[in-house]
Order: sequence, then C-alpha cells, then structure tokens
Amino acid sequence: MSPSGKKLGILLSGCPLQPPFRHGVRVAAAALNLGADVYLYCIDEAVKGVGDPELQALRPRGLKLYGCAYGAHHHGVPVDDRATFAGLTVVSDMAAGTDRFISFQ
Repeated sequence: MSPSGKKLGILLSGCPLQPPFRHGVRVAAAALNLGADVYLYCIDEAVKGVGDPELQALRPRGLKLYGCAYGAHHHGVPVDDRATFAGLTVVSDMAAGTDRFISFQ
C-alpha cells in the first residue's frame, strides 16, 4: 500500500532535544517524501520544539503543524505563526481523521 494520499497523524510529547522528538520529525519528513498528508501535534515538553528548524522546514512541504495552546502558555512558548496553537480537540480529530496515528514520547 502506497502512503501517497494517506493521512498520518503524529503526536510528539517529549523534549525536543531527546531522540523520540527527533525521530518523530524524521518520520514526518519521510512520510511527506512518500506523498502522505502529515499532521503533527506538539504537546507537553514537545511544544518547546515548534520552532525547531528541521520541523519548520517541513511546513512549506505540506506539514500541518499544531502546538498545544495550554502547553505553550505553561512552558513560556510564544503563541505565534510557527504553528497553529489549539486545544486537545485537535488531537482527537487527528486520531479519528487519519489513516494512521502514532505517538513519540
């Protein structure tokens, strides 16, 4: 089965400096390379990584990037145009509306 045209949801919750965050970003890049629609939500510690250059480089390639608005406030992350900041309803919609939903802690 080809990933082209499929929807992949990714939830990142760990620190941007840790391997799971990096792995999640690279999975998103690989899925985009294969033609998938990729939705990525940063929650908890991962919200600190919305400005990560590797992650931001995926946005012009089609990545739909979301950040937890509450987490941003809690961790002092500016709510700006680096991501769409929203609540947990977006995570629920991603889980329900994607062909695959994966999480990296």
